[in-house]
Amino acid sequence: MADASGRTVAAANIRQSGGGLLVHVESRGLNAGTYGTHLHTVGLCEPPGFTSAGSHWNPTAHQHGRDNPQGPHLGDLPNLVVDASGRGSVDFTIPSGALTGGANPLLDADGAAIVVHASPDDYRTDPSGNSGARMACGVLR
Repeated sequence: MADASGRTVAAANIRQSGGGLLVHVESRGLNAGTYGTHLHTVGLCEPPGFTSAGSHWNPTAHQHGRDNPQGPHLGDLPNLVVDASGRGSVDFTIPSGALTGGANPLLDADGAAIVVHASPDDYRTDPSGNSGARMACGVLR
């Protein structure tokens, strides 16, 4: 995952398991802080704003956030907490997700992306948890 200047600031790995999608996100040089992290519907990361990644992955048509009674999106991930050394990671399982095929495939004809936002996700405000601007993006393959 790269920031708007092209510097690698994080990495992500997503793999299929019997229990759904296993997601691992790891900071590799973000500033200390807490960042909203989401899966987005388009595999395109054009800086500086990364709006090319589209909206959150939401094949079930829910509202945003695990604390929202009408949520969450399948693309809503936990916040990434980064320490003073620039390190932090988050692991999460999306039980009803699939990489390809099935009812809720992440990877379709235009791919998908993972985005780190500038602020923490509040886990309830639709459509993006008040998580601020998109500051890093990576295409999922």
